[in-house]
Parts: sequence; C-alpha cells; structure tokens
Amino acid sequence: MNYQIAFVGGGNMAQAMLSGLLQVGVPPHDVLVIDPDVQQLQRVQEVHGVRVADTPEGNLDGVNLIVWAVKPQVLRSAAEKALPAGLDVLHLSVAAGVRLSELTTWLRSGRVVRAMPNTPALVRAGVTALQAAPDVDESERQLLERLLGGIGRTFWVNTDAEMDGVTAVSGSGPAYVFHFLESLQSASEELGFSPEMARDLALWVVGGAVQQAAAHPESFAELRRRVTSKGGTTEAALEVLHARNCKSALAEAVKAAAKRAGELGDQAARE
Repeated sequence: MNYQIAFVGGGNMAQAMLSGLLQVGVPPHDVLVIDPDVQQLQRVQEVHGVRVADTPEGNLDGVNLIVWAVKPQVLRSAAEKALPAGLDVLHLSVAAGVRLSELTTWLRSGRVVRAMPNTPALVRAGVTALQAAPDVDESERQLLERLLGGIGRTFWVNTDAEMDGVTAVSGSGPAYVFHFLESLQSASEELGFSPEMARDLALWVVGGAVQQAAAHPESFAELRRRVTSKGGTTEAALEVLHARNCKSALAEAVKAAAKRAGELGDQAARE
C-alpha cells in the first residue's frame, strides 16, 4: 500500500506514533515529518530514517494522512499556513483539548479524527481514544486502528463528553499509577528498604498485579478478595485505606480531571 503520511510536529508523542507506524510495517519513505526545528528533524531522520522538511509548503502533495502533533495553541495558525486550498486528506489531531467541531473548522475538512493518546505510548503500551467526524468512513477508522496499533490499544468514543471522560481516565491515568508507585516506594523506604529496592518492589508488585488481572476474567474486586485473608496483613492494610476513603478520593480526582478537560475544551473553542 502506497499510503503517504505527514506529521506536522516532531516532538515526543509524534515520535512515539512514528515508531508505532514503522512497527506495523509502514515504510520509512512513506512518512514525512515537518518541524521548524532543524536539529529535531536531524534526530528524527537519524533514528527513524523517514523523510523530513522544515516547512509544509510544497511538501504535502500526494499525502493521504496528516497527523497534527503540535501544541493546541498553535494548531489553528499551523493549519492556516500548511494547508493548500482544495487539499482532501484524512486528518488525525493529537492536540490536547481541541474539540472535533473546532478541528473540522480549522482544518476545513469533515475527514477529521481527534485522538487522545497517553504517555505509555512512548513504550508502545498506550491507550488512544479516538473520536471521528461524520465524514470519516469505516475503512478509514480501520486504517487508523491498524496504524495506531503499534503504540497500544485504541478505543472509539462518540461525544466530547466521552472524550473528556476518557481523558480523565486514560490520559491522566498514568499519573495516578505513578503517584501510587511513588507512595508505595516511600512506604517501603520507611520500613528500612533502600530506595533502589523499594522502587523495584513497587514496580514488580504493580506490574505483576496488572498481568495477573489481565490474565484472569474475574473482577478486580474478586481478585482483591482472594488476596485478603480474615485477620491477616492485607486486611489490616485495606482497613486503613477504607477508613481514609481512598476509593472515593480517586473517584473525585477522576471527576475533577474530566471537568477540567471540559473547561479546556471550552477555552480552546473561544480562542
């Protein structure tokens, strides 16, 4: 398949997605990365072997998919400068907080998909939420699923509210896990373990629990009950967590993130 892909922006997330594309078999010569930072382009070319350019002018002919991997505040001006009149391509935006209605207006196209990847995409273990405009057909949806499969799992949502929610869960979710890892490491150090051993313990405990949960169909609650013996050490620990309302605190945190995602979307629409 001769499918030409252009990235506008060559930062960390763009490079993670680029690695995923190459992983699923997209030839490097079919990918163009556009970025005004010449040193960044040199690094991208050395690592990935793709074509590079420091300006979109004259470089988008024959492109089938444009991936907008620029900061939200510069996306509109970047699109105005980059897009020649009459260009009919599929657009994928990873600009955080910019809603589909703004994207279709700024990109002057109905063939637009909004994407919300999370940072584990950098190690090909990410979650990417996708929201498509009405003009995106089923074959294009399937194409994006295949192309993004190189950086993890994809999930489709239908509304801005759902995208705000998935942003709160999967977009911010890695930070919740990192916070738990940080807390578990700190607690281990208070028991006398070295920082190095405490870090390894936290990583292996969380990583192992995730693998166990993924390998078994039981609910998370059932798996927790299996570890919790009456009068045992785990029960003693969980009683403290329940007394501190940790579950409710996490629920409130996720709701706060979803609310903020909506506010940022409103802000982007006004600017």
